[in-house]
Amino acid sequence: MLEFILNFISSEKFYLPVIFIFIGIVSYKIISKTVKKVGKFNNYIGKGHSKGYDKRRDTVIGLINNIIKYIVAIIVVILILNLYGVNTRSIVASIGVAGAIIGLAFQDIIKDFLAGVFIIFDNEYVVGDWIKIDNFRGEVISIGLKTTKIRAYTGEIMILANSSFNKIINYNLNLPSIYIQIPFGYDEKIEKIEKILSGVLAEIGKEKDVKKYELLGVESFEENFVHYSLLIECAVGAQFAIKRLLLKKIKMAFDEAGVIIPYNQLDVHIDK
Repeated sequence: MLEFILNFISSEKFYLPVIFIFIGIVSYKIISKTVKKVGKFNNYIGKGHSKGYDKRRDTVIGLINNIIKYIVAIIVVILILNLYGVNTRSIVASIGVAGAIIGLAFQDIIKDFLAGVFIIFDNEYVVGDWIKIDNFRGEVISIGLKTTKIRAYTGEIMILANSSFNKIINYNLNLPSIYIQIPFGYDEKIEKIEKILSGVLAEIGKEKDVKKYELLGVESFEENFVHYSLLIECAVGAQFAIKRLLLKKIKMAFDEAGVIIPYNQLDVHIDK
Protein backbone atom coordinates (compact mmCIF):
# COMPACT_ATOMS: atom_id res chain seq x y z
CA MET A 1 0.00 0.00 0.00
CA LEU A 2 2.81 2.38 0.95
CA GLU A 3 4.64 1.50 -2.25
CA PHE A 4 1.50 2.24 -4.29
CA ILE A 5 1.12 5.64 -2.65
CA LEU A 6 4.79 6.48 -3.22
CA ASN A 7 4.58 5.41 -6.85
CA PHE A 8 1.44 7.49 -7.35
CA ILE A 9 3.00 10.56 -5.74
CA SER A 10 6.06 10.25 -7.92
CA SER A 11 4.06 9.70 -11.11
CA GLU A 12 3.09 12.46 -13.52
CA LYS A 13 -0.59 11.81 -12.80
CA PHE A 14 -0.03 13.35 -9.37
CA TYR A 15 2.35 16.24 -9.88
CA LEU A 16 1.20 17.35 -13.37
CA PRO A 17 -2.35 18.19 -12.18
CA VAL A 18 -0.76 20.24 -9.39
CA ILE A 19 1.39 22.05 -11.96
CA PHE A 20 -1.64 22.61 -14.22
CA ILE A 21 -3.62 24.09 -11.32
CA PHE A 22 -0.67 26.29 -10.30
CA ILE A 23 -0.19 27.56 -13.86
CA GLY A 24 -3.95 28.19 -14.14
CA ILE A 25 -4.00 30.24 -10.92
CA VAL A 26 -0.94 32.28 -11.93
CA SER A 27 -2.34 32.85 -15.43
CA TYR A 28 -5.67 34.00 -14.03
CA LYS A 29 -4.02 36.45 -11.65
CA ILE A 30 -1.83 37.91 -14.40
CA ILE A 31 -4.77 38.32 -16.79
CA SER A 32 -6.97 39.71 -13.99
CA LYS A 33 -4.39 42.34 -13.05
CA THR A 34 -4.00 43.28 -16.72
CA VAL A 35 -7.76 43.77 -17.08
CA LYS A 36 -7.83 45.97 -13.96
CA LYS A 37 -4.92 48.08 -15.22
CA VAL A 38 -6.61 48.56 -18.59
CA GLY A 39 -9.80 49.61 -16.79
CA LYS A 40 -7.94 52.12 -14.59
CA PHE A 41 -6.03 53.46 -17.59
CA ASN A 42 -9.34 54.23 -19.28
CA ASN A 43 -10.92 55.97 -16.29
CA TYR A 44 -11.08 59.51 -17.68
CA ILE A 45 -14.21 61.23 -16.45
CA GLY A 46 -15.20 64.36 -18.34
CA LYS A 47 -16.51 67.53 -16.77
CA GLY A 48 -19.73 66.91 -14.93
CA HIS A 49 -19.47 63.12 -15.17
CA SER A 50 -21.19 61.07 -12.56
CA LYS A 51 -19.06 59.40 -9.90
CA GLY A 52 -21.12 56.26 -10.52
CA TYR A 53 -18.80 55.57 -13.44
CA ASP A 54 -16.22 53.94 -11.12
CA LYS A 55 -18.81 51.52 -9.71
CA ARG A 56 -20.05 50.61 -13.16
CA ARG A 57 -16.50 50.11 -14.42
CA ASP A 58 -15.61 47.92 -11.45
CA THR A 59 -18.76 45.83 -12.05
CA VAL A 60 -17.77 45.15 -15.65
CA ILE A 61 -14.16 44.38 -14.66
CA GLY A 62 -15.44 41.89 -12.08
CA LEU A 63 -17.70 40.28 -14.67
CA ILE A 64 -14.86 39.93 -17.18
CA ASN A 65 -12.59 38.47 -14.50
CA ASN A 66 -15.26 35.90 -13.62
CA ILE A 67 -15.55 34.88 -17.27
CA ILE A 68 -11.76 34.54 -17.49
CA LYS A 69 -11.72 32.49 -14.28
CA TYR A 70 -14.24 29.99 -15.65
CA ILE A 71 -12.40 29.72 -18.97
CA VAL A 72 -9.08 29.02 -17.19
CA ALA A 73 -10.79 26.49 -14.89
CA ILE A 74 -12.31 24.64 -17.88
CA ILE A 75 -8.92 24.49 -19.63
CA VAL A 76 -7.23 23.13 -16.48
CA VAL A 77 -9.95 20.49 -15.99
CA ILE A 78 -9.68 19.38 -19.63
CA LEU A 79 -5.89 19.05 -19.32
CA ILE A 80 -6.22 16.98 -16.14
CA LEU A 81 -8.90 14.72 -17.66
CA ASN A 82 -6.77 14.24 -20.75
CA LEU A 83 -3.88 13.24 -18.48
CA TYR A 84 -6.04 10.50 -16.94
CA GLY A 85 -6.96 9.13 -20.35
CA VAL A 86 -10.42 10.68 -20.69
CA ASN A 87 -11.37 11.48 -24.28
CA THR A 88 -11.57 15.26 -24.00
CA ARG A 89 -12.00 15.82 -27.71
CA SER A 90 -15.61 14.73 -27.55
CA ILE A 91 -16.13 16.98 -24.53
CA VAL A 92 -14.57 19.96 -26.32
CA ALA A 93 -16.62 19.18 -29.43
CA SER A 94 -19.79 19.04 -27.34
CA ILE A 95 -18.94 22.33 -25.68
CA GLY A 96 -18.24 23.87 -29.08
CA VAL A 97 -21.54 22.68 -30.54
CA ALA A 98 -23.46 23.79 -27.45
CA GLY A 99 -21.69 27.16 -27.56
CA ALA A 100 -22.55 27.60 -31.23
CA ILE A 101 -26.22 26.79 -30.59
CA ILE A 102 -26.37 29.16 -27.62
CA GLY A 103 -24.57 31.84 -29.61
CA LEU A 104 -27.09 31.61 -32.47
CA ALA A 105 -30.06 31.56 -30.11
CA PHE A 106 -28.87 34.51 -28.03
CA GLN A 107 -26.84 36.48 -30.56
CA ASP A 108 -28.88 39.66 -29.97
CA ILE A 109 -28.36 39.36 -26.20
CA ILE A 110 -24.64 38.78 -26.69
CA LYS A 111 -24.48 41.76 -29.06
CA ASP A 112 -26.22 43.98 -26.48
CA PHE A 113 -23.93 42.67 -23.73
CA LEU A 114 -20.76 43.47 -25.69
CA ALA A 115 -22.17 46.89 -26.66
CA GLY A 116 -22.84 47.62 -22.98
CA VAL A 117 -19.27 46.71 -22.06
CA PHE A 118 -17.85 48.93 -24.81
CA ILE A 119 -20.13 51.83 -23.80
CA ILE A 120 -18.63 51.79 -20.32
CA PHE A 121 -15.00 51.20 -21.27
CA ASP A 122 -15.11 53.75 -24.10
CA ASN A 123 -16.65 56.23 -21.64
CA GLU A 124 -19.45 57.12 -24.05
CA TYR A 125 -21.74 57.96 -21.12
CA VAL A 126 -22.36 56.97 -17.51
CA VAL A 127 -25.27 57.08 -15.08
CA GLY A 128 -26.20 60.71 -14.42
CA ASP A 129 -25.11 62.02 -17.82
CA TRP A 130 -27.45 64.02 -20.05
CA ILE A 131 -27.45 62.60 -23.55
CA LYS A 132 -29.39 62.85 -26.80
CA ILE A 133 -30.18 59.83 -28.97
CA ASP A 134 -32.07 60.62 -32.17
CA ASN A 135 -34.58 63.24 -30.99
CA PHE A 136 -34.85 62.02 -27.41
CA ARG A 137 -32.91 63.91 -24.76
CA GLY A 138 -32.69 63.02 -21.10
CA GLU A 139 -30.67 61.76 -18.14
CA VAL A 140 -29.16 58.29 -18.09
CA ILE A 141 -30.69 56.57 -15.07
CA SER A 142 -29.49 53.03 -15.70
CA ILE A 143 -26.89 51.21 -17.81
CA GLY A 144 -27.49 47.48 -17.95
CA LEU A 145 -25.47 44.95 -19.84
CA LYS A 146 -28.40 44.69 -22.25
CA THR A 147 -30.29 48.00 -22.12
CA THR A 148 -29.89 51.69 -21.29
CA LYS A 149 -32.67 53.69 -19.61
CA ILE A 150 -32.97 57.43 -20.27
CA ARG A 151 -35.40 59.74 -18.46
CA ALA A 152 -36.52 62.98 -20.11
CA TYR A 153 -37.01 66.10 -17.98
CA THR A 154 -40.76 65.66 -18.54
CA GLY A 155 -40.65 62.21 -16.92
CA GLU A 156 -40.81 59.83 -19.89
CA ILE A 157 -38.37 56.93 -19.75
CA MET A 158 -36.92 55.45 -22.93
CA ILE A 159 -35.44 51.94 -22.80
CA LEU A 160 -33.01 51.12 -25.60
CA ALA A 161 -31.00 48.01 -26.40
CA ASN A 162 -27.31 48.88 -26.12
CA SER A 163 -26.60 47.76 -29.68
CA SER A 164 -29.53 49.62 -31.26
CA PHE A 165 -27.90 53.07 -31.50
CA ASN A 166 -24.51 54.44 -32.48
CA LYS A 167 -24.94 58.22 -32.63
CA ILE A 168 -24.93 59.86 -29.20
CA ILE A 169 -24.64 63.46 -28.07
CA ASN A 170 -23.24 63.64 -24.53
CA TYR A 171 -23.80 67.00 -22.86
CA ASN A 172 -21.61 66.08 -19.86
CA LEU A 173 -18.30 66.01 -21.69
CA ASN A 174 -18.34 69.81 -21.53
CA LEU A 175 -20.32 72.27 -19.45
CA PRO A 176 -23.54 73.24 -21.26
CA SER A 177 -23.73 76.82 -22.49
CA ILE A 178 -26.76 79.09 -22.44
CA TYR A 179 -26.50 81.50 -25.37
CA ILE A 180 -29.20 84.18 -25.41
CA GLN A 181 -29.82 87.20 -27.61
CA ILE A 182 -31.64 90.03 -25.84
CA PRO A 183 -33.47 92.58 -28.04
CA PHE A 184 -33.74 96.27 -27.21
CA GLY A 185 -34.88 99.32 -29.16
CA TYR A 186 -32.63 101.69 -31.09
CA ASP A 187 -33.66 104.50 -28.75
CA GLU A 188 -31.95 102.83 -25.78
CA LYS A 189 -28.34 103.58 -24.88
CA ILE A 190 -26.02 100.59 -25.09
CA GLU A 191 -24.26 101.68 -21.88
CA LYS A 192 -27.60 101.55 -20.04
CA ILE A 193 -28.44 98.09 -21.42
CA GLU A 194 -24.99 96.74 -20.53
CA LYS A 195 -25.29 98.09 -16.99
CA ILE A 196 -28.68 96.37 -16.54
CA LEU A 197 -27.49 93.07 -18.02
CA SER A 198 -24.28 93.14 -15.97
CA GLY A 199 -26.33 93.51 -12.80
CA VAL A 200 -28.60 90.63 -13.78
CA LEU A 201 -25.63 88.37 -14.61
CA ALA A 202 -23.93 89.22 -11.31
CA GLU A 203 -27.10 88.17 -9.52
CA ILE A 204 -27.43 84.98 -11.60
CA GLY A 205 -23.76 84.21 -10.95
CA LYS A 206 -24.59 83.64 -7.28
CA GLU A 207 -26.55 80.52 -8.21
CA LYS A 208 -24.59 77.39 -7.25
CA ASP A 209 -25.08 75.79 -10.67
CA VAL A 210 -23.67 78.75 -12.61
CA LYS A 211 -19.97 78.28 -13.40
CA LYS A 212 -19.23 81.22 -15.71
CA TYR A 213 -21.04 84.15 -17.32
CA GLU A 214 -20.11 86.80 -19.85
CA LEU A 215 -21.49 89.77 -21.77
CA LEU A 216 -20.59 89.11 -25.40
CA GLY A 217 -21.77 92.42 -26.85
CA VAL A 218 -23.95 93.60 -29.72
CA GLU A 219 -24.72 90.67 -31.99
CA SER A 220 -26.72 92.21 -34.81
CA PHE A 221 -28.81 95.16 -35.99
CA GLU A 222 -32.29 94.05 -36.93
CA GLU A 223 -35.03 96.04 -38.62
CA ASN A 224 -36.69 97.28 -35.43
CA PHE A 225 -34.27 96.35 -32.65
CA VAL A 226 -30.69 95.53 -31.64
CA HIS A 227 -29.60 92.07 -30.45
CA TYR A 228 -27.24 91.87 -27.44
CA SER A 229 -25.70 88.48 -26.67
CA LEU A 230 -25.07 86.77 -23.32
CA LEU A 231 -23.30 83.51 -22.47
CA ILE A 232 -23.65 81.41 -19.32
CA GLU A 233 -21.98 78.08 -18.50
CA CYS A 234 -23.68 75.99 -15.85
CA ALA A 235 -23.93 72.50 -14.41
CA VAL A 236 -25.43 69.78 -16.59
CA GLY A 237 -29.19 69.53 -16.18
CA ALA A 238 -29.49 73.00 -14.66
CA GLN A 239 -29.40 74.93 -17.95
CA PHE A 240 -33.17 74.91 -18.40
CA ALA A 241 -33.93 76.32 -14.94
CA ILE A 242 -31.08 78.84 -15.18
CA LYS A 243 -32.33 80.06 -18.56
CA ARG A 244 -35.87 80.57 -17.25
CA LEU A 245 -34.55 82.42 -14.20
CA LEU A 246 -32.29 84.61 -16.35
CA LEU A 247 -35.11 85.65 -18.69
CA LYS A 248 -37.37 86.40 -15.72
CA LYS A 249 -34.77 88.63 -14.07
CA ILE A 250 -33.97 90.42 -17.34
CA LYS A 251 -37.67 91.19 -17.88
CA MET A 252 -38.03 92.45 -14.29
CA ALA A 253 -34.88 94.58 -14.61
CA PHE A 254 -36.03 96.04 -17.94
CA ASP A 255 -39.46 96.86 -16.48
CA GLU A 256 -37.88 98.59 -13.49
CA ALA A 257 -35.54 100.63 -15.74
CA GLY A 258 -38.31 101.48 -18.21
CA VAL A 259 -36.72 99.55 -21.09
CA ILE A 260 -39.32 98.28 -23.54
CA ILE A 261 -38.58 94.99 -25.31
CA PRO A 262 -39.51 95.49 -29.00
CA TYR A 263 -42.38 93.45 -30.39
CA ASN A 264 -44.33 93.42 -33.60
CA GLN A 265 -47.27 95.79 -33.59
CA LEU A 266 -49.69 97.16 -36.13
CA ASP A 267 -50.63 100.85 -36.27
CA VAL A 268 -54.04 101.54 -37.81
CA HIS A 269 -54.85 105.10 -38.97
CA ILE A 270 -58.49 105.95 -39.68
CA ASP A 271 -59.20 109.02 -41.78
CA LYS A 272 -62.18 111.02 -40.62
